Order: sequence, then structure tokens, then C-alpha cells
Amino acid sequence: MDFDQSIYENRRKRKDPFVAAHRGVSRANIPCNTMAAFRIAVDQGADVVEIDITKSKDGQYFVFHPGMEPVFLDCGKYIPEMTAKEVREIPLKNQDGVPTGFRVPSLVEVFSFLKDKVYINVDKFWMDVEGITEQIRKAGVEKQVIVKSGADEESFAQVEKYAPDLMYCVMMWHKDSFSEELLKRRLNYIGAEILFDRESDEIVSDAYIRWMHEHKLLIWANSIVYNEKEVIAAGHSDDSSLTQSPDLGWGWLLKKQVDFIQTDWVWELKGYLQSIPCGCPADSSGNGLPECGWRSPKER
Repeated sequence: MDFDQSIYENRRKRKDPFVAAHRGVSRANIPCNTMAAFRIAVDQGADVVEIDITKSKDGQYFVFHPGMEPVFLDCGKYIPEMTAKEVREIPLKNQDGVPTGFRVPSLVEVFSFLKDKVYINVDKFWMDVEGITEQIRKAGVEKQVIVKSGADEESFAQVEKYAPDLMYCVMMWHKDSFSEELLKRRLNYIGAEILFDRESDEIVSDAYIRWMHEHKLLIWANSIVYNEKEVIAAGHSDDSSLTQSPDLGWGWLLKKQVDFIQTDWVWELKGYLQSIPCGCPADSSGNGLPECGWRSPKER
């Protein structure tokens, strides 16, 4: 990835959307949001790694999903109630609730490892825009970081004040009432995270996605299933891809020409993407390959 070029230009160079690893790659004994989960994501070819951020009582930043302490730490406290020393000593639990040898990593550790490797999607950014932006700048990962918030004026103003140069993506449900305004503001607005529970929602319409691309804006879609009661991709999910058909889940999102797919199954999604011809015309070199150089898995 060339981080000296815009993310839009990097997207234009490739046939496939960016694959975003939700909290890294975590299964079995390896908890999410750990150094191991991030290493596996990079090794499996993720283009983006999503991280969650929280802060200890004494002001240290850690990579952990706020509110999930009862699940992954089960220590009777939340990280904002603990000192950094306490946080570092508590073992994370695996998917069976058994303590592991893994610990909650600091934000400094995670940024250091991911620097110059992948794009970094900083979730929960809106909880401390000023403080997290300072950490991003200290780590020197400004060109890699994608920050997000909900679609509200307070968030827009905070990002505009503290992080106008960082790549900014807005999370929007059902329809987009903000992109035209955001293009005019002092923001490095790169696109929208679209959240939809119906295929008929305006935010996933061909006309809307075409308008975004015409304005050099990107579309982030989620195939993750975080909560079955809160459908965020109209059923075109990791679950439907793996239990029914990848064409039903990931394939549907591909046909919509989204630019990111966030998944909990990086290896499987990457394999699916590599199995699909891009449909490009043959290049002019006479080797019979399409312009993008695509080869089937057997030819690689």
C-alpha cells in the first residue's frame, strides 16, 4: 500500500475492495483486539485493521472494546475504573471464557506494530477526539488512520477542530443527508460507512453509490454480525456467506461496488475474492491477462 497516495487512488488501482479485519482476526484461544489478532490479520492479507480504544483511570490508552470487560476480562471492573498497571495484569479470556496468556495491548504497541503495514480504522474515536488524535500524531500514523463518527454536528465540529487532515468516514443509516455538506467543510472526508437493514434503502442504491464514486468518495460496508437484532447489511453477512453461499453475502456487496468490506473472516473472504475474475479486458502485452493482471487461484 502506498500511503503517500490518497486512499481513493489506492482503491482505483485494485479490482477488489479493501478487506477490513474487525478487531483483527480472533477465534478459539486468541481474543480479539490483541497483538496476536492483529498479526494474524496482517499475515492473512487484511488491507485494513479495525481497533477499538478505551482509556484507563490514569489516562493510558488501551485497545479494547469499551463495555466488553465482563466478557473478555471478567474482573468486576471496567478499564476506565482501573489503573494502567491493573489493566496490564489481567488475562484476557478466550471464547470459552477461559483465561489465556494474552493481555490488553496499549494503543502505542498497536500503532507501532501496524505502522507502514495497513490502514488502521480507529473505532470509538468520537469518545475522545482530541486525545486520540494526539496519540495518532505521536505514533506517526496519520496517513494510515481512518477515523469515524456518527452523523451529527458535534462530531463534525470536533473532527474539524482537532483532526481535519485525518481520513474521515461517517456512519449513516438508511440514507445520506450529509455528504454534500461535508465536502464543503474543512475535513478530509473520504466516504461513508453505510448501515442498512433493507436492500431498498437509499444508502445502498446504485444511484447513491454511483454519486459517491463520481465525487471520489468511498463506501464502507460491513459483513460482520455484531448483533442479530441489529441488521447492518440486510442479511448479506459473514454468516450467510459461510453457511449458505459467499455469493449471497460477500458477492452481493461486491456487485454493489463497495470499497471496503469489514469481516470477521479475512482468510475466507480473501479466498473468495481471488476466485472471481474481474471482467477487465485483456492488456496490450499479449500475455492474455486482463489489464489488472488477475490470475485464477490455480495460475498463481
